[in-house]
Amino acid sequence: MSDTIISVLMLTGVVLTGGAAYVFRQGDKRRALLMLVAALVMFANVAVWLVPVK
Repeated sequence: MSDTIISVLMLTGVVLTGGAAYVFRQGDKRRALLMLVAALVMFANVAVWLVPVK
């Protein structure tokens, strides 16, 4: 179950990053920045979950 959640988070982060690039080209810089921040939060969550624990 955990692997599925991590995969979905990574795919969503990639889609949000691509969407932010598309929206930025359309001229809406504020929405693009918010999408990038959301993607970075998702990537950070995945990184925290994948850190090995003793």
